Formats: sequence, C-alpha cells, structure tokens
Amino acid sequence: MAKILIVEDEKAINQLMKQNLVLQGHQVMQAFDGRQALEILDNKADLDLVILDIMLPYMSGMELIKEIEGIPVMFVTAKDGIQDKIKGLTSGAEDYLVKPFDMLELIARVNLILKRHKKDTTTFSLVGVEVDMVSQKVVKDGQEIILTPQEWSLLEVLIRNVNIALSRDKLLNMAWGYDFDGDARTVDVHIVKLRKKLGWEEQIKTLYKLGYRLETTA
Repeated sequence: MAKILIVEDEKAINQLMKQNLVLQGHQVMQAFDGRQALEILDNKADLDLVILDIMLPYMSGMELIKEIEGIPVMFVTAKDGIQDKIKGLTSGAEDYLVKPFDMLELIARVNLILKRHKKDTTTFSLVGVEVDMVSQKVVKDGQEIILTPQEWSLLEVLIRNVNIALSRDKLLNMAWGYDFDGDARTVDVHIVKLRKKLGWEEQIKTLYKLGYRLETTA
C-alpha cells in the first residue's frame, strides 16, 4: 500500500484520518505544522501522497506545496470559497476536500489519486481468496470463482473500504448507484451470495442495525 503524510494541526482530525488510512493498509506519517512537515519531506523522498491543510502554524499549506516536488498533494481544509478552491487546485494540488467531510469520501479520493499514480493496490488476499482488482478475477484455493457484475461491484466496494463499517444504504449507493430503484434488502441478498462463494462467513461481519464490514483481522 501507499506511504502517506498527513499535515493537519487539529490533532483529533489528524488522528482520525490516520486511523482510517491505516485500516486501509497504508503507512501513515503525521505532521502538525508546516515546519515539521518540511522536515519530514526533506528526509522522506519516497512518499506517495501528502494530505495537506492550508491553515497551518509557521508555514501555510500554500507555502508548503511550493516545496513539494514529485509527490501528489490533496488539500483538506475549511476554506470553502470558490476562489480558495481555484487557488488550491491551480497551485498544483490533485484534489481539494472541504471540511467537514465524510471519511469514506476521503478514502475514495485518496484511492483515486493513488490509482492515477499507479500506487493503489491491484491485488487483495484474504483467507485463501485472491482478488485481482484490474482483471476482476477472483480465485479461491486455486479455483476461479465466477461473480455476477453486481456481486463484483459489491465486493470491490467492500475491499476498497476494508475494515470500515458501511451501512446498507451506503453500500447500496456505492455498489448500485444513487438511481437504483431497489431497497436495502438487495444488499443482504448479495452479501449472503458473496459469503457463500468466497467462504467469508467470518470475514464479512454483520453490524447490528447498521450494515456490514469486511475485516482482515478475522
């Protein structure tokens, strides 16, 4: 997975982002002001992504991005004006996410940036199952498992959000789309099918009155 630097002076937000990205399998470093971030950047040339706040002590994100070369940057900031967004994106940032934000949106945007730079995970392995995210090929104990297109969409969402709790409505929107006419019971039916085909009865956890979570620690 990727090596990511989070530069955010609000410790609670910094820690929350780190926890969720670590659950995704990423290696995460933290900085809480501009000078600390610059020291890390000077010593760590192998970073894959910098998540950068704009309003930082000692050195702003806009100043700091000028010192970052060859590493994609995503701004995460409370500055929500259109001119702020334009300035951020034209400064060289790959993306601009406004606080407050949903952690799932952060993960999705991180995945997109890493995919563009070919730093995302192309394979996923769990208890005898090998998933190739590019070819959409699933192999269990050496035998290929055939999934329907909708089963694959659901599996991809679970893998992209591994160890993250997802409500039925969230899974429905992410795997079926916002214009899908069905209800949340559709998710339950497909979860049962995935569990049976992959042998992931213990890995796809049911969360009471919420939804599901794919766990790599099971």
